[in-house]
Order: sequence, then structure tokens, then C-alpha cells
Amino acid sequence: MNKLAFLTSFMPAVLFSQVPPGYYNGTAALSGYALKTKLHEIIARNYNWNYGDLPAYYGLTDLDRYDDHDITNTDILLDIYSEVPGGPDVYEYTVSQLIGSASAEGNGYNREHIIPQSTFDSYYPMYSDLHFVVPTDARINQLRSNYPHAIGGGTTFYTFTNSSKIQNDNTPAYAYTGRVYELVDAYKGDVARMILYFSVRYESKLKSFNYATGSGPANDTSVLNGTAEYAFDPGYLEMLKQWHNNDPVSTREIERNEAVYSIQKNRNPFIDQPGWVDLIWSETPDSIPPQAPSNLTVTGTGAHFVSLSWTPGPDTDVLGYHVYVNGNPVPTTSTKSTTVTLDRLTAETTYSFTVKSYDKAYLESPHTNQISATTLYSDSFAKDLMITKFIDGSGFNNAVEITNNTGHEVNLNNYNLRIQFYNSVNGNYYFSEAFQLEGKAAAGETFVVRNPRATFNCYSNEQAKFVTASDPLTYTGTQYVELAYNGNATVDAIGSKDVFNSLGDVSLYRQYTTQPNTVFTPSEWQSYPTDYCQNLGTLAASEEGYTTAGQDIVIYPNPVADVLYFAGQDINNASEAQILDFSGKLLQTVTLTANKVRRIDVTFLQPGVYILKLGDQSFRFIKR
Repeated sequence: MNKLAFLTSFMPAVLFSQVPPGYYNGTAALSGYALKTKLHEIIARNYNWNYGDLPAYYGLTDLDRYDDHDITNTDILLDIYSEVPGGPDVYEYTVSQLIGSASAEGNGYNREHIIPQSTFDSYYPMYSDLHFVVPTDARINQLRSNYPHAIGGGTTFYTFTNSSKIQNDNTPAYAYTGRVYELVDAYKGDVARMILYFSVRYESKLKSFNYATGSGPANDTSVLNGTAEYAFDPGYLEMLKQWHNNDPVSTREIERNEAVYSIQKNRNPFIDQPGWVDLIWSETPDSIPPQAPSNLTVTGTGAHFVSLSWTPGPDTDVLGYHVYVNGNPVPTTSTKSTTVTLDRLTAETTYSFTVKSYDKAYLESPHTNQISATTLYSDSFAKDLMITKFIDGSGFNNAVEITNNTGHEVNLNNYNLRIQFYNSVNGNYYFSEAFQLEGKAAAGETFVVRNPRATFNCYSNEQAKFVTASDPLTYTGTQYVELAYNGNATVDAIGSKDVFNSLGDVSLYRQYTTQPNTVFTPSEWQSYPTDYCQNLGTLAASEEGYTTAGQDIVIYPNPVADVLYFAGQDINNASEAQILDFSGKLLQTVTLTANKVRRIDVTFLQPGVYILKLGDQSFRFIKR
């Protein structure tokens, strides 16, 4: 939105983003895809709100204090689809004018996904991400459908009141030939930066999103190309870069970025640092495929998993590795490291494995040596992730604890929490929009998914691995809730399907079981009163063989990146803090002086699970 000249006379102080100190730590020496991945790691954790919350938040993020409005007093929303730059708008909306559909412009507004919902099957957290879900005219939104934002030409199907259009695509070097929606020039940079944000925020999920919905590239309305790093069709990326450069970051975008950050706790890096666009997409790949990795070896075997390692080839432009099982590529096991665990396997079954590397041009190497392994008949590990605590408290005091006792690291990107609601109109039960997990869970990690509005003080939003007000975390005890894999394959369940459950105002703690269960079995669970949440985020001592929670001591964050903090009155009983690995080897000792040091720098640790000892109490923590 190129309105800097107009606004500088009113608000010169806000032309610079107020980036919190240290927010982008670790990016200074990076460029190319390494920078993109680092930014993904920084902005991936955020507070995810409910789709129904967005209209109220638009009153904080999208009020039109610009151009033709009084910049200090307005309740009018800025709609980038219908705004008339430099002149009076034909129609305007307030926050209260949300509607479902419209037969003409000016009837009301919708919540518009700049990247269409069909790309990610309406999963949270994408479904309600304020950085790319914005208020727009309902009629234009409907007619835009899931067409790309791009350069139009040829046949014009619709021309809207502010001169934006739906036409056939005319974007140079873009393979798509269908319809596109072209905004007015004043907002092309805004949209480009939203789309680029999406490619960074959800980098780890891009390969699983829908990017080939038509019969071929010419009919594929998705702007993604199925790669995690480059993300887009080359011609489309060049158009985004052009829009980004021709329509620089404006005060409106800066202020909106700050407002979204205050609500969602993450930022759009291309508003804070516009130069990162060219710096990230600056790779110059060659046309030579990489050489094959070597020395593929089985490093661990269980009843449901096999762990592999290999030696990388000599090429310096390798981005990652594709793993093949019985000759077939497994997209969910693509990795950037030289180790991987293939999980969800069948017990007592023989599998063959190979690995290929791929480079910055997405050229694959030949296969490694083939190796075979047979899974065990049984082992002591859980066959999958499992729900270990379920808190249904008063108000919004909802939390789900999930534990990884599989014996290996688990990729969370294909796991989701689902909830079933009852439709009183037709008398049917249905699954609402799911919340999709992301990232990884270390072996032995116990993590919490928490409603951001929860008020219990035993576990904070900052400690939780996922903070979401999505539908699955709005349960009231009557709904069926499940942990699922790959969309709808049930892994573990709370309550029963297609019935009214009576689990309201109760805390359920898993007892006497080591495996998830696709059928809710009450005997596996101990019930506690409403808002009970003792030891949330840790397993009981009887399950772990050592104490994991003292009477008053809390350790955080967990998992931890740099500094581990601990607090509580029981610290007064400890003279020193020790860090040990799981073999019992002492790695570090910190003396607790009269000032009571309550932090330990753990940057020296490799990723994994460790033990913090404080006096006679021990706490498990994850170094990520």
C-alpha cells in the first residue's frame, strides 16, 4: 500500500517497526533458504485464535485510519479489495457487518483467506492466521473464489467498483492459464508480503498442502509448487517480488504487523525487513544432480519403527533427503539431517530402504545402497503418540497433554486434534475444523496444547508447545475429541463418537496403560475435579522412574532453546543445580548462592532429553 507520503505528515514515529529486541536472533549471517528456514523457526510458534474471534480482532488490526479517513477516529474497516486509493470509497463496512454471502458489492464483508482454504483443507492454525486472513467485500471474495492473485489480461469476467478485476492470467512465465484476481496497484505489495509470509510460516507443511488440484499445471489454482524452500512457481515468485518492490511497505502494514503481533505473538518478517525477500530467493542452483549418499545403516529397530543413518555425498548444494520404503518415496520422511526414523510400521515385518539427496534445483541423486530391516514382534515403547491428560475446567480452562513414548523423535506435521459437534437442525454429528500440530516431538517429550484464554496457573501459555483457541480446544465435555493422523485416522480418543458425552468439568489423567487407544476406555483414566491440573506437562514419577515435579518448583520453557529457568519455594532446599544425560552422566553443575540463581544456560547441549536435578528432586526437560 504505497501511501507513505500522505502519512508521514501525520505519524512519522510509526514508520519503523517496533521489533522486540532479540526477536530475529540467529539470522544475521544467513541468506538463501537457510535464512528462510531460520525465520520459519522464529515465527512458527504463535497464539492461534478461533476463526470466530477474527471480526473482533479486525477492530484492532484493520481499521481505516488512512487516506480518505480521519486517522484518529474511525470504526470503518479498510478493505484492500474495494478501497479506492486517494478518493472516497463507494461503500464501507464496520466490524459488525460480517455476512455469509452477497449478491452484489457493498452488502457486507467476509473473512478472506489470501491463500485459499482449499490449499490447507481449512485446518487450523492456517484457518485463522491474522497475517493473511483479512476483511474484504463479500461479493468480491465470492467471485475471487480460489483464483490466484496475479496479473490479468485478455478476457475480463468482472470489473469491480475500485477497478480491480477478474481476468484470464497474463503473468509472465507463469504456467497457469485460468482466471486470476488482480488488485489495484496500491495493495499488490501488501498481498505479496502476505503470500510470502505464508511460505515461511508454514514451510514445514508446504509439501503436504494441495498444490496440484487441477488436471495439470495450467489448471492448478494453487500458487505453491510442492517444495518447502522455493515454495512457488518461478514465474509467480518473480511477480510477487515485483509487486513487493513496486509497492513498498507502508505505515498501515507496519501498524497492522504490530497489532497482529500483540494478538498472535508472531510477525511478518517481510514487513520488518523487506530486503529479506531478495536475500532468501537468491539461490543460483546448477543443473548437475548431486551424488548419492552412502553407508546407509540401520541404527535402531522397534516393533513399529526403524531408525536409519547415512553419510552425505560431497555436494555442497544439497538441501535434504528423500527416503524410500520398499521402493516408494515417503513424503512425510523427507529430512534435512542424515538420520531419520520411519515410524507407524507394522510389527514383525521386513522393509527395504534407500535414500536420495536433492539439491537447490530439486534434482535428485541416485539411490544409496539398499538395506533391509525387520521390525520386532514387540517392545516396551508406545506404538504412537498418546493423550495422557485431558483438562476440561471452568470457563476456557481447557488443555490436552500428549506424550511421545515411542522411543524415537516424531514428526508432528501430520497429526491433528479433531472435535465432533452436534447439528441440532438435522440431528447429525460432524467434525469441525481440526487443529494441525507441527514441528517435532523428541523421544520422551510430554507437551501441552492449551487454550490461550485458560486461567489456571499450573501451566502458562509460554510453557505450552501449542496455544490455540481453535475448535478442538473449545470442548465442554459433551463432545468427542481425538488425536488423529493424516486427517482422520484415529490415534487416541476422549469420549465416544456420535453420542452426548458426560465428561464436563473434569480432569482425566491416564493410568496403567502404555499405549494409545482408538476407543475411549474409562478404566484407563483417573478422574479429578474441575480445574485440577497438577503436574500438567510432566509424567507421573511412577511412569518415569524418577521425580518429575516438586511441590512448588516449576521449570520453563520446556522444550528450551537457550536458557532454562526454574522457580518456586522448594529451590531454597537445594544448594546446587545439576544437568545430567539419561545415562546419569553429569554434564554441568551450577551453585545456587544466597541470591538463588534461577537460570541455566543450556546452549551447549545437543538436542535431546536431559534431567535437571535440584537437591533431591529431578525434572525432565527437552533441549531443542
